[in-house]
Amino acid sequence: MGSRWYALIVDAIDPERLARWWAEVLDHRVESVAPHEVVIGPAADGHPRIVFTLQHHEERARNRLHLDLRPDDLDAELERLVNMGARHVDLAEPEHAAWVVLADPEGNEFCIIRPNR
Repeated sequence: MGSRWYALIVDAIDPERLARWWAEVLDHRVESVAPHEVVIGPAADGHPRIVFTLQHHEERARNRLHLDLRPDDLDAELERLVNMGARHVDLAEPEHAAWVVLADPEGNEFCIIRPNR
């Protein structure tokens, strides 16, 4: 049991430009382009992917980078991480969001992605 590294999220002013730059640097391919999100990944199908998202200017300071983890058992992993010192972060996410936001003991946010349904 445990988590696998699923994706690294990067806030960007110009997600497509930055994603294409990193894809070239890392010899990755652009997997998808949407108005507010660009995903790059290894040439061979695998993880981790890097997701570049449009930076929104918010009043609350936010991590520029955070990890997304996808455990086999969400509830067990949440319990394990909280017991290790993580805490839940309330960002007013939708009730049925595909992720849960936590913070490590120093306050760095990361997401636990629900297993595939």
